[in-house]
Amino acid sequence: MKSRSLGRFCLWSLLCAGFVVLAQAEERYQFLKEIPVGGEGGWDCLSTDAASHRLYVTHATKIVVIDTVNDAVVGEINGLNGAHDFAVAPKSSRGFASSGRDNTVNMIDLGHLQTLAKISTGQNPDIMLFEPTQEEVYAFNGRAQSATVISPGSGKVTATIPLGGKPEFAQADGGRVFVNLEDKNEVAVLDAKTHAVTHRWPIAPGEEATGMAIDRAHHRLFLGCGNAKLVILDSEDGHVVTALPVGNGIDGAAFDPATQLAFVPNGADGTLTVVHEDSPDKFIIVQTLNTERSARTIALDPASHKIYLPSAQFEPKKPGDTKRPKMVPGTFKVLVYGLKS
Repeated sequence: MKSRSLGRFCLWSLLCAGFVVLAQAEERYQFLKEIPVGGEGGWDCLSTDAASHRLYVTHATKIVVIDTVNDAVVGEINGLNGAHDFAVAPKSSRGFASSGRDNTVNMIDLGHLQTLAKISTGQNPDIMLFEPTQEEVYAFNGRAQSATVISPGSGKVTATIPLGGKPEFAQADGGRVFVNLEDKNEVAVLDAKTHAVTHRWPIAPGEEATGMAIDRAHHRLFLGCGNAKLVILDSEDGHVVTALPVGNGIDGAAFDPATQLAFVPNGADGTLTVVHEDSPDKFIIVQTLNTERSARTIALDPASHKIYLPSAQFEPKKPGDTKRPKMVPGTFKVLVYGLKS
């Protein structure tokens, strides 16, 4: 009788401990504030420059610059035509903004937020990336299915790389560039020195991957997929480590090396999936955070561990209408979330 009671007590203690751990895990991130931006027109990606405490948010024909210390708008970069993404080349103190509708990249003086030059690319430049080993900027061209490589010092195009598929998000590590080819369900691997595609890795069970994040220390790629999965690849040999169920409407991903947390925004569901890397081969969903519908892209500030999600209100969808509802003017904003203290 005594041993049976002790066993029940131990079991109950373990269950309670499990509930405590789960409760703690579910409260890792919380809503902090929203940064009002306003204006009209859609948005796409956003990126952080931790060294200068800046967040760059694409918004129709401009890029909104936000101070990440005070989480307030401090400037704008104008003169874009379909702004998609922004990359910073640190040594040159220049930024590079894709202008998708006129097939150019704007080279920006970061000190004055002014355009220094317009650089011709392939059709529909979208995601931008700075590759540090060769110190070059990549513009990934959606309709051209190519990458335009730019020298940040001169602004000249140094290479054009055919990709054989529609590129989405990309990451760089150790002289290699990894890019999602959304319509091919694969990751293309580029050699940054030779500007050649060296490998093509299938991502099954994932499909139509858009968002990509990277854990460089443990060689892991996080792919946010269109079939509501987070696929994790080994960035050394391309094998699929695991796949986790997430949400719908993904168009971004982020990873924080200090906390070992990965983030996937599910814009159609209005949630954010938070995944902890327990080890390079073990990944656990620790939180599903309520955000807002349309919050589909993401940026992480590694200094503060805050995450940023653009969002806006939309007009009600009419019955039978297959078109995307119109955004309500003046409602564009950036949602800010942080670690719970």
